[in-house]
Amino acid sequence: MVKPGEILVQGQRIVEVGSSVKHPAGAEVIDLDDRTLLPGLIDAHIHLFLHPGAEDLQTVQESVPQRTITATLAARDDLMAGFTAERDMGTEGAGSADTAVRNAIDEGRIPGPRLRISGNAINILGGHEDAIGYNPEQHVLPNANYANNADELVAVIRQQFKEGADFIKIYETGADVLRDGTLSTPFQYTEPQLEAAVKEAARAGRQVAVHATGEPGTLFAAQAGVVSIDHADQLSEESMRLMKEKQIFAVPTFTIFEYFAEHAGTPQRSAHEHQILDLKIQEFKKQVAAGVPMAVGSDVGPFPHGTQAREFVLMEKYGMPPLAVLQADLLNGAKLLGWEGQIGALEPGYLADVIAVSGDPLQDLAVLQNVAFVMKGGVVYKK
Repeated sequence: MVKPGEILVQGQRIVEVGSSVKHPAGAEVIDLDDRTLLPGLIDAHIHLFLHPGAEDLQTVQESVPQRTITATLAARDDLMAGFTAERDMGTEGAGSADTAVRNAIDEGRIPGPRLRISGNAINILGGHEDAIGYNPEQHVLPNANYANNADELVAVIRQQFKEGADFIKIYETGADVLRDGTLSTPFQYTEPQLEAAVKEAARAGRQVAVHATGEPGTLFAAQAGVVSIDHADQLSEESMRLMKEKQIFAVPTFTIFEYFAEHAGTPQRSAHEHQILDLKIQEFKKQVAAGVPMAVGSDVGPFPHGTQAREFVLMEKYGMPPLAVLQADLLNGAKLLGWEGQIGALEPGYLADVIAVSGDPLQDLAVLQNVAFVMKGGVVYKK
């Protein structure tokens, strides 16, 4: 850490960083007093098209145009909270509408983080994101695209890339059941089926991420070579070994689990969600000790956008030192989103994604929950 610190920005990029940098004639000077400068934060698991409330109902009752407006407001809120890059893990029934949101942000028409998007996620018939519990005669659509075998996976992946997806998100496990401290969750795709998806994405120079909470789905995903296993509630020794060996990121998403536990509709549901969270905490400690690569993702959407810096606090609380949490976010996050060498550091040549906070995050990660200044690509959005 450099004290004092100055950054020279020209256009979209950082030109110079140090205790004192050049001050070209006519340059605007922004004095942030004694605040700490950091690279823009990264959230590797978000849902711009979701908001607090009954998730299954909002995806049925709200039109795609209405949900797209919600997404643009969510993108603004996340940016103002200091998140300058994010990975949207599925529109949950809004198809490829995230393509329009990403493009509008890139074109400077609306404020928001730079985005990697997946369109609709992929799911089996009767799987985790299917429309379960509705009148079958109403033919309520699922919140993900159906693919029931390897050939269908390839076809859906090609369609999603055609519509603008940057990567593919697949639901690999669910629904989850916890009995006597043991997590049980059925897999949705076999390892060969996932491997077919990974190879098809790689053919187009892209990657596959999975929603996977437990075995054997997590092992199938690791064997297939996905880029990340999101949630990762429980991993076997072999899954952890493969993830370390292949540098497959786990994205814990503690914040959504805490939110569900604290906002459950009944005491019984709250007790169940707390049991899941307790199991997740125990397993996370094992994963950290095993050297599983971590990235930071909150699963924001079902809880309010712009509040997801809570994830940093929880990752420290449950076993990671503050520096390791920041490295997981900034360095690993940049790799996971495919912007390594472009974001995640304050270095010459990097995109000028800069935030400022009061206090030292290495001493207290909670300071990241109150970002005072936001610059993305050399443009100041908050000061």
